[in-house]
Amino acid sequence: MISTLLEGQFQQAPRDRLAADPVLIVHGGAWAIPDDLVDAHLHGIRNAMCAGWGVLSSGGSALDAVEEAVVIMEDDEAFDAGRGSFLNREGKVQLDALIMDGGTLRAGGVGCVERIANPVRAARKILSESPHIYFVAEGAERFAAEHGIPLCKNEDLVIPREVERLRRFQAQSAEMSEVFAPEISHDTVGAVALDAEGNIAAATSTGGTLNKAPGRLGDSSLIGCGCYADNGSAAASTTGWGEPIMKLVLAKWAADRVASGNLPQWVADEAMNYLQSRVNGHGGIILLDARGRFGMAHNTPRMAWGLKSAAQETSGITRNR
Repeated sequence: MISTLLEGQFQQAPRDRLAADPVLIVHGGAWAIPDDLVDAHLHGIRNAMCAGWGVLSSGGSALDAVEEAVVIMEDDEAFDAGRGSFLNREGKVQLDALIMDGGTLRAGGVGCVERIANPVRAARKILSESPHIYFVAEGAERFAAEHGIPLCKNEDLVIPREVERLRRFQAQSAEMSEVFAPEISHDTVGAVALDAEGNIAAATSTGGTLNKAPGRLGDSSLIGCGCYADNGSAAASTTGWGEPIMKLVLAKWAADRVASGNLPQWVADEAMNYLQSRVNGHGGIILLDARGRFGMAHNTPRMAWGLKSAAQETSGITRNR
């Protein structure tokens, strides 16, 4: 079953809402978030909203807002982004991120980086300072270092909790199919925002799935799959099992349906229906258009999320019905 996050929580923005009313939505992943990490996820979500809203409320851009919100979650060990991420099969952290500007369609992404604690910072540098859109692995790290992004050791990103999680998982001799079960992992983080100028932006960052093969790249950092933004349609960030999301180019699929005149909440629900019925996938999505209308849904056991505007602020971890 799909969980619609908006139901009973807060009111949708009206159709005639002014684009000058900023909105920020963040997510901290859609999976079976353990009970002992619920409070940490809520705390991290609220900190991310505070950082992103600080940008928007002072007249800053949606692009800056989503970057700052995601950085907070990358720095928070509760999430699968930056330090504390799930480990790959070899016990290393490999990170992916993308950021996209809905006004210009410019984007920057990095994949399979091992020495960048905040990959969304590197992605933003690519968007702003490179004619290219995407860098991976050593090339991404070299670009980051050349543009003032500090490099770290991979060991600095590994924490004991994840070492033990990987040890237990590998001791079970898990099959590949079990790696992508909704109760295992997929704690990707993301943010979408609308600023006072009427521009929207999106950012997504992840450490990927537990016990993934070295070099595996998921949907999070791929334009139109795990992240997309276009002022003419919507900003979207997805989370979940990356391979099915990539097959459907799900973020762009959702944005196109908003552009066709559908309400973002209806689209979010349909995106989860489509993901499950077409490719048996699981995950979640946050969606925001340039009129301030939004939608959020997931088909996993839980999803961490938060929303902030001038009129309201709310956050939670929604259970799937």
